[in-house]
Amino acid sequence: MSDESRTPVALAGLRADDPHLEPSARNPHVVEAVIAALMVVGTLCTAGFGAAFWVNAKPWILGATLGGGLLFLGLGLIAWGKYLMPRGPFVEERHPLANDEVEREALASVLVDRGASIIKRRPLLGGLLGGGMGIFGIVALFPLLRSLGPLPKGTLFHTDWRKGSYLVDQTGRRIFEGDLAVGSIVTVFPEGTENTDRGQAVDQTVLIRLSNENYVTQKGRATWGPKGYVAYSKLCTHLGCPVGLYEQQLQMLVCPCHQSMFNVTDGAIPTFGPAPRPLPQLPLYIDAEGYLRAQADYDQPVGPGFWERGRS
Repeated sequence: MSDESRTPVALAGLRADDPHLEPSARNPHVVEAVIAALMVVGTLCTAGFGAAFWVNAKPWILGATLGGGLLFLGLGLIAWGKYLMPRGPFVEERHPLANDEVEREALASVLVDRGASIIKRRPLLGGLLGGGMGIFGIVALFPLLRSLGPLPKGTLFHTDWRKGSYLVDQTGRRIFEGDLAVGSIVTVFPEGTENTDRGQAVDQTVLIRLSNENYVTQKGRATWGPKGYVAYSKLCTHLGCPVGLYEQQLQMLVCPCHQSMFNVTDGAIPTFGPAPRPLPQLPLYIDAEGYLRAQADYDQPVGPGFWERGRS
């Protein structure tokens, strides 16, 4: 059977030059071109929505691109079904007796083949529709993917402390070796992060001066406490509360949330409370100008012990 004999007009038993036919039925190629244009515009709008969402564009741009994509793809699909698909009513004389199983299977096969042939005869529209819906399906995942935020990568195990980072206070002033008296404490940050959200979270460190001589808190940390200065992460290893209380006579850092106590003279080992591990110690040195600086980042994750277990 030729393609001309299987068009919607032929299937309906009409001729293409019949004056009672709608213009769309007499000019199917023109209608197909219009539908293809609608689907192309819809696909472009859908892709534009994905790009706009990814760069966090203005709300009206998001609404316009998403609405345009759904509108034009929908119009194209509706027009395809209305103007290019065979239209009934179709009447088939039936035998009064029920068909047997073989005849039912044969009829089902014919119906499936006929429906598939309608799509196959218009590969351009089928391809555009499939491409548009495929892009829409991918773009629909963008809100979920973007809401997850950037990948954490190594940020869960490292802070902004680096080799040579200057210790500064909340105002950004660098800490000089003579600034703190023995028994004093101050919260410090790596220079440049003191007023950032991350600096206020994972970078905050307590600096304590225990003596005027170099101080060793544990084996392997011989150079970490120059002129009696020791520095520990301010995040409690229990639930991440700020360990900001210092008991000078006992030389203990105290977490105000659940009363965990850390011995600053022995590597901040917890001596009381629920904290599961010591506060990480920041290795320090004093440069030629007398300013305190970091030898490196912490050698272990700061904060709750979950991250330590997650790294193992």
